[in-house]
Amino acid sequence: MRLIRSLPFLILLSTARVALAAPAPAPTADAKPAERCETAVADTIREMRGKEARDIEFVAAQRSLLPATGDETTVKGAGRYKTTATGVHSFTYRCAYNAESNETSGVVFRETGSTRPAAEKAWEPDLSKVSPDACETAIAATLKDKYPRVGRIAFDAETRRLQPAPNDDTWLDGQGAVERAPGMNSIPFTYRCAFQARTGRLIGAQATP
Repeated sequence: MRLIRSLPFLILLSTARVALAAPAPAPTADAKPAERCETAVADTIREMRGKEARDIEFVAAQRSLLPATGDETTVKGAGRYKTTATGVHSFTYRCAYNAESNETSGVVFRETGSTRPAAEKAWEPDLSKVSPDACETAIAATLKDKYPRVGRIAFDAETRRLQPAPNDDTWLDGQGAVERAPGMNSIPFTYRCAFQARTGRLIGAQATP
């Protein structure tokens, strides 16, 4: 009786062991040729385009496998990759896979088009928020503080340049000459004024030397 009671348990246990030992589903026959060929194509792109080529992708919907001839299967498809300088490049490819040797051959990679990244918008200062007169007045005051006996201060309007500053503000750079005291030779100086982009208010002025 003891043996009969334990029999169903033994049968169930054996069934469970068989279920646990069941192998995972085998990959499809097409998976290996596609995987090996796409790896070979990606390597070819990196060899031709160098480190710039990145984010290499293959379009599964455009992949096709031609009927095998002997041990060899031909894989055709399309994809794209990116570069920082030239944007997104589309390509097509063709590759042969040999099932016996597990090797690829005859990789053909052809670019079909590219999309360049959008150019950054050039910086355009708001001229209504910049006052050269206010800047030069502030610089003249700075030079008078530095040289109490200052004689003549001249600004060269041809050297004025506007530059982008932090917080979207604007710098006005320029050059001039200052006579530190009457009768002395004039020496050159450079200056920079900062204007607040939102209000146009002068928020800084400095001269060198």
